[in-house]
Amino acid sequence: MPVKKLPKKSVYLVANGDLRQSANEKCWPAQAAMEKQLAEVVASFGYKLVRAHPYKKDVKHGFIGSQKEGMEVFANIDPSAPLIVAECVWQYSHHLLHGLISHKGPILNVANWSGTWPGLVGMLNLNGSLT
Repeated sequence: MPVKKLPKKSVYLVANGDLRQSANEKCWPAQAAMEKQLAEVVASFGYKLVRAHPYKKDVKHGFIGSQKEGMEVFANIDPSAPLIVAECVWQYSHHLLHGLISHKGPILNVANWSGTWPGLVGMLNLNGSLT
């Protein structure tokens, strides 16, 4: 099945999470708030953020929660589309690493700066893994 092209002036957003359901559920409100702010900033530049994966009502969060799920997400996005990885919480780099290494489009990694929510720590791990 061909991958659906992203509309012009749009950017994919992925949000990687923890392996622990309890951590993903607890941290989701902080991630959702950060994504709202990020969407506003992206919109101020004339672009629209498009989540590459949905919020999952059954588990009460919108994180990629496993390597398998990450593989499914990247199999369904245009590999040349612009992509933002937004992290407000701890994350497991192996969920996304395979997709980011093979992604041909521009990638922007964004994290929060918070003593409560360790997005920066997760992003440093992901960036280190990419190098």
